[in-house]
Amino acid sequence: MNKRGSSLSKVLAIAGSDTSGGAGIQADIKTITALGGYATTVITALTAQNTLGVQSIFEIPASFVGKQIDAVMTDIGTDAVKTGMLLSKDIVETVSLKIKAYKIKCVVVDPVIMSKNKKRLLSGDAIKVLTSKLFPLSFLVTPNIPEAEYIAGIKIKNQSDAEKAAKIIHQLGPLNVLIKGGHAEKAVDIKNKDTVIDILYDGKSFEYIKGAYIETKNTHGTGCTYASAIATYLAKGEKLKEAVIQAKGFVTMSIKKSINPGKGYGTLDQFGIAQFT
Repeated sequence: MNKRGSSLSKVLAIAGSDTSGGAGIQADIKTITALGGYATTVITALTAQNTLGVQSIFEIPASFVGKQIDAVMTDIGTDAVKTGMLLSKDIVETVSLKIKAYKIKCVVVDPVIMSKNKKRLLSGDAIKVLTSKLFPLSFLVTPNIPEAEYIAGIKIKNQSDAEKAAKIIHQLGPLNVLIKGGHAEKAVDIKNKDTVIDILYDGKSFEYIKGAYIETKNTHGTGCTYASAIATYLAKGEKLKEAVIQAKGFVTMSIKKSINPGKGYGTLDQFGIAQFT
């Protein structure tokens, strides 16, 4: 992580490409750039998707994913890594090996498993490798409620369940876990008509990061944006809690200014483009 005041905070985003421009690498680049970081990228998959959903996925060979990482790390380097859609067991293994080889400590893992239209974005055998090999190398893992339920193997019906899931996931090896409350049912006590609470756990204590709940379907790319924002603030030298708080504020603002370029789920507006149109 860069020391505060460094002129260039570098963030490497490892994820899939989204043709609709709302999520994936495209959301990562927009977020990192909007927050004043320098974005480098590694593409794990090409998707044919729009605001209505993911139609097709083309996996990038794991060996080429590794070559992309090598190209960035042997020249530019990075202050933080953010991972998103990793798709396959081989890609997860390659990413894990490279993170270990380059001794990258600031790794934010968004464990992307499923798209909004229920398209599988991480194979079943890859999930085990993700939790056994990548999680132990991670500074922070950022599952939403469905992802946390899947990984922890429990149902999350209230704040106590979310805290239990965070403890289970923490035991898999990441230094910190952030359970995002946005996907909870409104009746759950971590989400209501006004507030969403994200639960941050460091293995010892919990922090509760509150943000406004915004009633909208324009949420495509929220998880990508949140994880990339956290990684960028960490790259700039912020402590974890402050990085999460600032990233949460950035995501909330981007949702408030969201746009709907197509017929389905709209997307966040990281640059405030809508105000100029």
